[in-house]
Amino acid sequence: MKYINNTDFTHSKKAKVGVLLTNLGTPDAPTPSALRRYLKEFLSDPRVVEAPRLIWWLVLNLVILTIRPRRSAAAYKTVWTDEGSPLLIHTKAQAEKVRAQLTDKYGDDVVVEFAMRYGNPSVDSVIESMLKQGVTKLVVLPLYPQYSATTTASTFDAIAQSLTKRRAIPELRFIKNYHDFQPYIDALADKIDKHWQQHGRADKLIFSYHGIPKRYLTNGDPYHCECYKTSRLVAEKLGLSEDEYMTTFQSRFGREEWLKPYTDHTLQALPAQGVKSLQVVCPGFSSDCLETIEEIGEENRDYFLEAGGERFEYIEALNSDESHINALTQLIEGNLTGWTLDNDVESRCHRAKKFGAES
Repeated sequence: MKYINNTDFTHSKKAKVGVLLTNLGTPDAPTPSALRRYLKEFLSDPRVVEAPRLIWWLVLNLVILTIRPRRSAAAYKTVWTDEGSPLLIHTKAQAEKVRAQLTDKYGDDVVVEFAMRYGNPSVDSVIESMLKQGVTKLVVLPLYPQYSATTTASTFDAIAQSLTKRRAIPELRFIKNYHDFQPYIDALADKIDKHWQQHGRADKLIFSYHGIPKRYLTNGDPYHCECYKTSRLVAEKLGLSEDEYMTTFQSRFGREEWLKPYTDHTLQALPAQGVKSLQVVCPGFSSDCLETIEEIGEENRDYFLEAGGERFEYIEALNSDESHINALTQLIEGNLTGWTLDNDVESRCHRAKKFGAES
């Protein structure tokens, strides 16, 4: 096996710590061809769809990829901007602001980048760039507060696949989740409270999370429990009683049972139960994207109003809010504890020469 070498390596190169923020991904353009490439990569991931591979390959390539790209492209066009997809814009802004905070404290000893699990910039290309910049220690923060094998573990797979083929790998710290990290909880509560101050409260607050198949839960995925814990902690911070909020799950795909209650079914049923005003927040999404802007802000809004609801408001994701950036930075710094950089070039070169290396 031939390993990828770092041709820019020298023993006198300054060692750095890398911080890699990752998110799910986005197509390169709101077109059927771009969506086909993106969906093929995404839905081919065995972490995302746990099904017999041959059967799933046939379903994916002969059915889904012939129908869904055009529909998805039409949806993406409704949220696309001149700078690209909202997810890309917000993730880039998050990385820039985290970089600014860490640079203020550590100077250029820390390299902060972002990557997408599917699409561009790819995990592999960004790791390549970071290693060339001298990164010898790497903290990876998947921007999924609640752990799931479909998201967080899939990101770990991509990191591992990239490092497995390299001659020199960095020390690695991987942040599994932060669903109950107090600064994150505080940021969510603050976001909701500010919305209330501007718009007032509704009859009920819905915490809507991306769904996963129920069998993933029964097979040991902790995602369901972590979502409920996030909702409970935020509700406690806001002083909400149990009848003032609900946790639901959105974005299901296929025919099998997913985590319940379903967001769309819930919103369709609430007006008949006397709930006429509703506010929805999506704590599992670190950035606004198609699933929050279009699915919640438009599609599910229509479900609620058509069923007899009178007032619907979507509370935006944390995106690059100052409180969110502070929370992410604190989380990262907690995972930098104990890591010191050996930047004594003379000492490092001396040790290298001792073992016959040329510096």
